[in-house]
Amino acid sequence: MPIYDALYDYKNTLRHILVRHEQGAAHAAEGYARLKGKPGLCMATSGPGATNLITGIADAMCDSVPIVCITGQVAAAHLGTDAFQEAPIIGMVTPVTKWCYQITKTSEVPSIVAKAFAIAKSGRPGPVLIDITKNAQTDFFDFDEQETIKTNVSWSKKILSPQATDIDQAAKLLNNAKRPFLLIGHGISIGKAEEALMQVAEKGNFPTASTLLGLSSMPTTHPLYMGMLGMHGNYSTNKLTNKADVIFAIGMRFDDRVTGTINTYAKQAKIIHVDIDKAELNKVIPATLGIHADAKEFLEALLPLLTPGNHAEWIEEFRMLERQEKEQVQDAELFPEGKDITMAEVVRMLSNKTKGTAAIVADVGQHQMIAARYYEFERPDGYITSGGLGTMGFALPAAIGAKIADPAREVIAIAGDGSFQMNIQELGTIMQEKLPVKIIILNNEHLGMVRQWQELFFDKRYSAVDMKNPDFIKIAEGYGIAGEVVTEREALGGALDRLLDSKVCYLLDIRVRKDENVFPMVPSGASIADIRLS
Repeated sequence: MPIYDALYDYKNTLRHILVRHEQGAAHAAEGYARLKGKPGLCMATSGPGATNLITGIADAMCDSVPIVCITGQVAAAHLGTDAFQEAPIIGMVTPVTKWCYQITKTSEVPSIVAKAFAIAKSGRPGPVLIDITKNAQTDFFDFDEQETIKTNVSWSKKILSPQATDIDQAAKLLNNAKRPFLLIGHGISIGKAEEALMQVAEKGNFPTASTLLGLSSMPTTHPLYMGMLGMHGNYSTNKLTNKADVIFAIGMRFDDRVTGTINTYAKQAKIIHVDIDKAELNKVIPATLGIHADAKEFLEALLPLLTPGNHAEWIEEFRMLERQEKEQVQDAELFPEGKDITMAEVVRMLSNKTKGTAAIVADVGQHQMIAARYYEFERPDGYITSGGLGTMGFALPAAIGAKIADPAREVIAIAGDGSFQMNIQELGTIMQEKLPVKIIILNNEHLGMVRQWQELFFDKRYSAVDMKNPDFIKIAEGYGIAGEVVTEREALGGALDRLLDSKVCYLLDIRVRKDENVFPMVPSGASIADIRLS
């Protein structure tokens, strides 16, 4: 209450967004940070308000998103007494934050707040939390506004500039490679290294693939871009990982969804791994050359030492498998014979109509993978989703934060009927703030990804996956948001046009095929070379 009372004096200069649930606040801060490139800020009260933030904080930790969370707390004198709405939030969030601190004295506020923002955005970004006791919000101290506040972030080891020996060794490995493969992750976007990446890829003529969070760091239509890695990635990128002789992985952490079983992962390859977080080097996959460095700085230093490459035959192997995937999977998804609309055709049509330039904020599930596979990203920071934690309910509040971060950009939330209902109350925030966020529900009346696994790996024993849904359009109307249901393919194009032409928030409830599966797919625990097309 004292903090919010102070905000009253700044209501004309500081924009405060009142979300409907604290989890929504954390995800909105994430969406803001992902598109703005600087920390998002969220606040919550003590007890349940603070604990409701934790899912979003853990999500930000997994995906290296800089957010600063401020929570209220009971007075210092009451700590440990089980006072009303007391929760030991510091103990709860310590494992899922870069740093957290409980302020018990008013004089600590300036330096701790400054330190929090510095830590959140330094090195590998991530979430921090400040817990402020009630007495620290109401007491006074003499503060000199002209005083320079020292953030004192010496705890964080400075990221060293790339060492000449590392650059030389990496260049030699890449220049001598016959089948090089460039793997890019979220670190490219975080480090604003897209231009440097393109220059390195083009000079070396390296086929390039991205992780889920690396999407949009290289245009989908670039001739060297081969697709996405991972469980639902492209056939060629997964299959040929185990044929590459040199793998150059930068800003990615060899997540289990990318590697499959590590016992068979790229045993034939020499691996160059560059990451801003030293702890990621050799954590999962042993590297021939592990380099602790900033992605952009390393790529810029590497570029002059590369010799122009010619890997036409190697690239053609990717294209051959790409054609196989197109014939066996993509054509059926994009040009279905039945009357039912597919998720894939919706996403590809959306991509064509937006020319690949929108910011797609995807929730978690089948629609997330379909959006990743079929939207043709042409602009950086084009794909925002919950990667490491896989948090359903992410898209709607994250889209709010993204739209506030970049009002001029088209921001489109894509959700399933299950995930949309996780934070559906944030429609109220959109209504109050008059945000022109566009919303697409790919509605198959199931928890689709769970249903797919039950079909493929549990003998079609469909347990607790059917969704009896409300009328989403009526709910949206209750929040003053226009929308429509789309059931026929012939109506799809016009509905998407109305969505995109709208100057205010607009919602489409698109009824899609109930039994649509996402392929290719690497079965859990299998080698990535065992990727399935059906």
